[in-house]
Amino acid sequence: MVRGRDACWEHCMLVDATRQKVRCNYCQREFSGGVYRMKFHLAQIKNKDIVPCSEVPDDVRDHIQRILSIPKKQKNPERPKVEKATANGQQNSSSASGGIHQNNRSSGQHGSSCPSLLFRHPSPSIQPIVDDTQKQRQDDTDKKIAVFFFHNSIPFSAAKSMYYQEMVNAIAECGVGYIAPSYEKLRSTLLEKVKVDIDDCCKKYREEWKETGCTILCDNWSDERTKSLVVFSVACPKGTLFLKSVDVSGHEEDATFLFELLESVVLDVGVENVIQVITDSAACYVYAGRLLMTKYSSLFWSPCAAYCIDKMLEDISKQEWVAMVLEEAKTITKYFYSHAWTLNLMRKLTGGRELIRPRIPRFVANYLSLRSIVIHEENLKHMFSHSEWLSSIYSRRPDAQAIKSLLYLDRFWRSAHEVVSVSEPLVKILRIVDGDMPAMGYMYEGIERAKLAIQAYYKGVEEKYVPIWDIIDRRWNMQLHSPLHAAAAFLNPSIFYNPNFKIDLRMRNGFQEAMIKLATADKDKIEITKEHPVYINAQGALGTDFAVLGRKLNAPGDWWASYGYEIPTLQRAAIRILSQPCSSYWYRWNWSTFESIHNKKRNKVEMEKFNDLLFVHCNLRLQAIYRSRDGKSKPIIYDEVDVSLEWPSESESLAPLLDDSWLDNLPLECRSSP
Repeated sequence: MVRGRDACWEHCMLVDATRQKVRCNYCQREFSGGVYRMKFHLAQIKNKDIVPCSEVPDDVRDHIQRILSIPKKQKNPERPKVEKATANGQQNSSSASGGIHQNNRSSGQHGSSCPSLLFRHPSPSIQPIVDDTQKQRQDDTDKKIAVFFFHNSIPFSAAKSMYYQEMVNAIAECGVGYIAPSYEKLRSTLLEKVKVDIDDCCKKYREEWKETGCTILCDNWSDERTKSLVVFSVACPKGTLFLKSVDVSGHEEDATFLFELLESVVLDVGVENVIQVITDSAACYVYAGRLLMTKYSSLFWSPCAAYCIDKMLEDISKQEWVAMVLEEAKTITKYFYSHAWTLNLMRKLTGGRELIRPRIPRFVANYLSLRSIVIHEENLKHMFSHSEWLSSIYSRRPDAQAIKSLLYLDRFWRSAHEVVSVSEPLVKILRIVDGDMPAMGYMYEGIERAKLAIQAYYKGVEEKYVPIWDIIDRRWNMQLHSPLHAAAAFLNPSIFYNPNFKIDLRMRNGFQEAMIKLATADKDKIEITKEHPVYINAQGALGTDFAVLGRKLNAPGDWWASYGYEIPTLQRAAIRILSQPCSSYWYRWNWSTFESIHNKKRNKVEMEKFNDLLFVHCNLRLQAIYRSRDGKSKPIIYDEVDVSLEWPSESESLAPLLDDSWLDNLPLECRSSP
């Protein structure tokens, strides 16, 4: 008997029959093990190493979930005698009816099974009735969920949370009669239980810090009047952990105060675990960072790389010809996005692509908008000769004629292409360091490659590229460059063993300086001195065929973990350096929540409870980010970086403002004197 085609094949394709590897049509992720494992992926059900699909349409997800919810058919080796006695005509009609053999269950709710051939005249309306009933039940359930969202003003983005479907699945598993937790239970025992889970996760992070080291991230915010806040978190390859927020109002420019605050966090995390501390580039933080490195010689202070590179782009935009083009680009996008009709026509002609990136809260967004305009140059020009446009009232308005004239101006397009070509190398680096993933091994090379790309664009004409180089060097040399960046590039096998990349004196000296800081014991310095030539000459395990292939196929830290076992002291130092991020300015904290914590007067217990909720909330969101990227560090290939894809800083919606009304009328056993 020929097996019927599984319905899941409509949503995936076979890419390797030997290994039964299939690819999802929505997110392009590949799995071995055939279509069965793909079902869990499409149904957004976490199963062992299967990552739920983030792009699957809701109707497809629901359909696959219903398929998985149907119990497997019971095999029946001995058919009842009554089947054998069935007339040939009945058998033929049953076979022709298309699938009656497949239905071994009755349509009743009790699930009693009965061979389909017992039904001499099966009613064709039975199955549709079941389907319609199920669909109606699904629609009613959807509406009840929607009503809950609408009534409580829950942001629609909450439906994108990976915890959303997990919650629904858990409720379904409990079955009919499940009673949801009460208001009191949510704000008391359940909050405590989830916090315990987060605390357990924190313990795992702390164990990870011992191996890979970690980076303390310090984000600061001010309302430009009287309130200044700082948020501390800790990043490592396994994810980022939120620690706490601190009100520094009145002390935001006091370097000594900030040093003592940073020191307290370093001691909490463990001096032996901290590789670097990333803060703002303001003078007070720079001085506080220097005080920290003076007292604790094994750690580094670094400014936020994303902030500094964004400032490079801002400095370039101050050149008159660049400023003019960016301003004209703003005029174009402002026109398209100020009228719903023109925006819809523009989207139609660009294939639904946008010209602006409003969720990237940095200056680079201006360059990305200009880049989109350049990419869609022909589509935007075509719009003004399109029949829909010519027949609209907008085509006769003066502002439209001004935009049309600008889009047909050769000078604008020449300058626009030049700005995009000059800025693209820096935008690529910014995309690489955006987020909390380990990018330390790519920072140094990225700056060098950006400068070479700009020089090549101008064909070596110094009066063209030198002014741009000066802007980059000013920020890189005076503000951003660190021995840690140089050491990371030196220890990155994809860079060090690349014959096309020059290992300069500055990189070698940076490696030496970093080793002196990290190797605090004399015996470690001796071992690194002995092991250094082994890495230089790719001896032993570092020179095997697998190690050579892994230079570009593995993330730098993973490469050292896999092949550096013969030089363990240098291996440990390399892993700890290459496991660090470069930026702190990527996660979209809701500063209003932190402000409300520090503004209102509360008693001690209320303050502790609200801090517990904030701790749970922030860390659940950070854990979701880690889970969404599979928790894997991947090698970065500079030439393959696509800046048009979604950035980490825009992938997460702004964290919602936490409600504090639940603190009112706390149970007596939770209260204490202020």
